[in-house]
Amino acid sequence: VLDTDEIQENKGALQSGKIKGDINFENVWFAYNDENWVLKNLSFNVKPGETLALVGATGAGKSSTINILNRFYEIGKGRVTIDGVNIKEYDLDFLRSQIATVIQDVFLFSGSIADNITLNNEEITREELIRAAKEVGAHEFIERLPGGYDYAVMERGATLSAGQAQLISFIRALVYNPSILVLDEATSSVDTETELLIQQAIEKLMRGRTSIVIAHRLSTIQNADKIIVLD
Repeated sequence: VLDTDEIQENKGALQSGKIKGDINFENVWFAYNDENWVLKNLSFNVKPGETLALVGATGAGKSSTINILNRFYEIGKGRVTIDGVNIKEYDLDFLRSQIATVIQDVFLFSGSIADNITLNNEEITREELIRAAKEVGAHEFIERLPGGYDYAVMERGATLSAGQAQLISFIRALVYNPSILVLDEATSSVDTETELLIQQAIEKLMRGRTSIVIAHRLSTIQNADKIIVLD
């Protein structure tokens, strides 16, 4: 909330249609403070439907790259385009509605599983929600819970395992049908069965979408079209 005034929103901006997902970073320089550059002269292109894996040590700028794409921060130099349009030209809400970001630390609030997936968006029907859950492979475990989709989740998802919470975050992303998927890949210690489910869910989510994955697992990196190592 304190940082919102830093983003200059373009009021007459582009805000309709569907983004294809052609992402281009052109000589991007970025710093959180003055000129302590986190990213220096970074350029890459991801074509619609391709997967880019970002690899590198902590602090190399992987998360900064995805924060820039969502326009949580402005860059210092260079430009970022999606479908050939500078991201500053897009309406902020529209831009972010086209990008689903699944982060490592899943936040679940107290409420039903259904509310946690739809984030109380009444336009999402129960049918769409169940379809997304089946696609991700989470429908069975939700059905086994007392009350199924109406099962009450405790604050921060205390009543669910780390893997289950992660699967819910995947359904959350899928139900909004984004053009671009950003995955700060979960490394939470999950049991083998859930890990398999998560692996399959990631594959489903990425199919046909432009994906940027901050990768920790070799399996995701192996399937990527491009790999960038940030040093």
